[in-house]
Amino acid sequence: MIRIAIVEDEPEYARQLEQFLQRYAAENDQPIQTVRFSDGDEIALNYKPDYDIILLDVQMKFMDGMTAAEIIRQSDPEVVIIFITNMAQYAIRGYAVDALDYVLKPVSYFAFSQRLKRAIGRMKKRERRFVTVIGPGGGCKLEVSRLLYVESQGHNLAYHTDGEEITVPGTMKEAEEKLVPLGFFRINKGCLVNLENVDSVRDGCAQVADRLLPVSRGRKNDFMEALTRYVGEVVK
Repeated sequence: MIRIAIVEDEPEYARQLEQFLQRYAAENDQPIQTVRFSDGDEIALNYKPDYDIILLDVQMKFMDGMTAAEIIRQSDPEVVIIFITNMAQYAIRGYAVDALDYVLKPVSYFAFSQRLKRAIGRMKKRERRFVTVIGPGGGCKLEVSRLLYVESQGHNLAYHTDGEEITVPGTMKEAEEKLVPLGFFRINKGCLVNLENVDSVRDGCAQVADRLLPVSRGRKNDFMEALTRYVGEVVK
């Protein structure tokens, strides 16, 4: 079940969005639950992270959508925000609150459905996934999105997260079999990177957080294809 909040002060547009969501749910066999708010303050004040996607009108009487989004982002960095507006320039400001997209009024079903499909794709990519690594002291459960890269160190593997390094016995082949299906790529003989956390590629290296990890010549083209494919799947 996907939970979607509609924040729109014009009842006609709010009803239209609900109808579009019902149509999309029926056409794609995707259960959707909606909640309506008539102004930005209704959802932003005392906000609870109960939603997967928020359809947020920009211009409203008491609290505009941009202000509401800024408040929401303080407590919920994950919810997908799509702005509904009749002024395209607001879309640029949306980057400040990590808005995924915007839909221009009057809203057409085709444009709306394409953006909703993209939003659901991003939402699913953000679902929490875990991998378990086994060491001498027992098992350790790691959230995949926090795992930056895995490095071979002799007969051990070092799992680098955004806050710590965990070293356990293992081979790169074992790690590759476990992590490639989760969006990792082996960039050289001794390193697997999480494609989600690759910030850039430059000077023959993949930048992951503050580290530059060398990409071997033989793997460069395949790595760039994998990275391009991964990014495309996230935003489509």
